[in-house]
Amino acid sequence: MAKKKFDIDQGFHQLDEILTKLSSEEIKLPEAVKLYTEGVNLVKQCKDSLDKVEKELIVLEENGEEHEL
Repeated sequence: MAKKKFDIDQGFHQLDEILTKLSSEEIKLPEAVKLYTEGVNLVKQCKDSLDKVEKELIVLEENGEEHEL
């Protein structure tokens, strides 16, 4: 089974939804822990995705190719 490519924009959207749910006064502890864990995993995926883009930009810069940010 092929691994689905991570979409960083969707990741940020999911993090926003998790934060909204976690700020609810009606959330129960088990659900809060589940959402927190999911959020931590999403943050890691977003960081990994940003690191990958940064490395690609460094390679482009080292090769003397033009790039815009």
